[in-house]
Amino acid sequence: MLTINMAIAIPFIIAALIPFVYKRFTRVHIGWFVLFVPAVLFIALARYIPAMAKGNTYLRSFDWIPSYNINFSTYLDGLSMILGLLITGVGTLVILYSIYYLSTNESLHRFYLYLLLFMGSMLGVVFSDNMMVLYVFWELTSISSFLLIAFWFHRKKSREGAQKSLLITVSGGFGMLIGFIMLYVMTGTFSVREVIATISTYTDHQLFLPAMLLILLGAFTKSAQFPFHIWLPDAMEAPTPVSAYLHSATMVKAGIYLVARFTPVFGGDATWFWLVSGVGLFTMFWGSFTAVRQVDLKALLAYSTVSQLGLIMSLFGIGSAAYYYDFSTSSIIYTQATFAALFHLINHSTFKGALFMIVGILDFETGTRDLRRLGGLMAIMPVSFTIALIGSFSMAGLPPFNGFLSKEMFFEAALNIGQLDIFSLSTWGVIFPIIAWVGSVFTFVYCLIIVFQTFFGERHLERLERPPKEASIGMLTAPAILALLVVGIFFFPNLIGRYLLTPAMASVYPQLALEGNLGQTISAWHGFNTELMMTIGVIIVGALLYLFRNYWKGVYKLFPASWSLDALYNYLLEQLEGSAYSITNFYMTGSLRNYLVFIYLFFIALAGGTFLYTGALSIDLSGDAPIGIYEGLIVLVMIIAAISILFAKSRLTAIILNGVLGYSISVVFVLLRAPDLALTQIGVETMTTVLFLLCFNFLPDWKKEDAPKRSKALNMGIAVSVGVLFVLIALSVQNGDLFNSVSSYFENAYELAGGKNIVNTIIGDFRAFDTMLEVTVLLIAGIGVFSLAKLKTKKGDQNLEE
Repeated sequence: MLTINMAIAIPFIIAALIPFVYKRFTRVHIGWFVLFVPAVLFIALARYIPAMAKGNTYLRSFDWIPSYNINFSTYLDGLSMILGLLITGVGTLVILYSIYYLSTNESLHRFYLYLLLFMGSMLGVVFSDNMMVLYVFWELTSISSFLLIAFWFHRKKSREGAQKSLLITVSGGFGMLIGFIMLYVMTGTFSVREVIATISTYTDHQLFLPAMLLILLGAFTKSAQFPFHIWLPDAMEAPTPVSAYLHSATMVKAGIYLVARFTPVFGGDATWFWLVSGVGLFTMFWGSFTAVRQVDLKALLAYSTVSQLGLIMSLFGIGSAAYYYDFSTSSIIYTQATFAALFHLINHSTFKGALFMIVGILDFETGTRDLRRLGGLMAIMPVSFTIALIGSFSMAGLPPFNGFLSKEMFFEAALNIGQLDIFSLSTWGVIFPIIAWVGSVFTFVYCLIIVFQTFFGERHLERLERPPKEASIGMLTAPAILALLVVGIFFFPNLIGRYLLTPAMASVYPQLALEGNLGQTISAWHGFNTELMMTIGVIIVGALLYLFRNYWKGVYKLFPASWSLDALYNYLLEQLEGSAYSITNFYMTGSLRNYLVFIYLFFIALAGGTFLYTGALSIDLSGDAPIGIYEGLIVLVMIIAAISILFAKSRLTAIILNGVLGYSISVVFVLLRAPDLALTQIGVETMTTVLFLLCFNFLPDWKKEDAPKRSKALNMGIAVSVGVLFVLIALSVQNGDLFNSVSSYFENAYELAGGKNIVNTIIGDFRAFDTMLEVTVLLIAGIGVFSLAKLKTKKGDQNLEE
């Protein structure tokens, strides 16, 4: 069977081959070549399903950075299996759809390269057991999604949407990284499994709560939870296959996956419960409420995705309460919320993926997604209408579609949470079913908008950019398969429940897996209970709100665009850019002197401050050799030459004084019995002096201007400070004895390298590769100088000659 490591690597390998294949097979749509990648991976993962249903898991680990306890560890269990099947299964359908959606005039090699990079990154996220490896793939999903969203980079909105998604998700990812490091500090391991096994002893640790909050920050930003949801609607500027894949089935589910994976770590904590369930529930309401006001079908689906993600997130939050009871018999009922979350995770990918593809078909065939220009398309596009009807009514929670089953379970979980006597739920628990019901009402309204305003009513052909017609069979195949799954899951839900959901529950509740208390039966009929009454109420109230929407839509005027989170984001971005320009203009003055001032001041502050703060300045001259009269005279000459350079009136004088400094150093080497270093210093100094004289001969006359007294004082202060600091550091380092000196190793140069001169053996033997690379650099530079010297200008081209 295909290993999980290979499943992660294959998309990256094929992505690297795409540019070469694209050039070879120009007459064949490259999508057919890429299609086999997710299809083969889906089949390979599906072969693990029977074993997973029996409780088997698969772990493989390879050393990566063992000194830091970072290994490339992959772990396949029920939870990662669900996400892996969604990534590869929906990925297969999306690529099939894109073959007919994208024109061959597009840069298809770039599109599929980015898509495979994203697919491999998502597989890496869900299969990684090491938190550092997970983080690497996490950020790769952000980068690859940025490239996909900005695929049509000639559009300003595409670039801005990609930028917003990258800034928000990467910022959350940085927080998540810090949270992972905090968990490592607490537990001493980066393995998620080992953290889960040992976390019970660290719940009172001072880093436990900060780690939880930072990990949730990463999850909330990636899964578009309020208030970080604003990036998702702007990301809809991407091609429709990208929206159907990233923003309904995969990328936005990464944050959901993270919460599910770390529920065994933080579950049972009041902060985790309220943040996950509360933020999720409000996101569910706000997304559905905002979706109703949208006139662009893709924007409507974007906010509906935000709402559905909030619903799933709230269910995981409610299910985490089971950890508070330490899995007593009375807590089993609350695990049903997690079961519902996993079920809706699958259902959402089916009906939302189908809806995104249908909206893409509408845009492809009519030239618009604007609801104000659409209408009466049912007779012209009957297949598209049927698929849209199935997807919309499933999202609305109507039978006989899979969304009805998970929506009923959502209502049940919201009602049951009020029975808990923890986390003040006896008082605030009533809020859960109320918000859940109100959010579902608005969900029903926008689902009716999708169906009736698009396919019913008066037809406005004159408002469309092209005459509408039904899409081709190839383009309809992918959404039709998803629509069949929507219906099929409703009639056979327990197949998924037994083979996928129950193993995934074992990942979230490993303690219950040992007791075998995870099996649950999904049924479409439970009698005339409260949940069914809530659904009937949603239908009645939602239908009335849809019919009379023109009378109450004025409520949206209470939320002007200038007060929105998007406006706040734009304001903060403008302020950040303005500050960046101000700071850049402050230090990018074009003056070499100013740059040197900044560099030296930074060095003085950083190095000097570090030595003072740590108390590392420790000077002991008792063991030094005495300074003779000759050394003192040479140093005095060097001091006089250095000071004289400041008062030089010509370049020639400055070069000669600089040469005095260099040659004086060679004399010091002679006095210290280092003739090799002295010869090297003389050679280098002679060469540099000659080059200075040669270059300065072509420069204009030097007119030294008197600098202001303040600049002179600053220059003198910096020069003296740097000089003193270097001397102090050198003297302090001389007394440092933290490690054994390496000089003893080179004292055996004759035995090790056969050379009697230690310096020569170091350069020619011990550091032979370094010396070779230095020579190579000089050779390349010499070739470059020779090429420039031999370069001949074309006739009439005077710019190069000047």
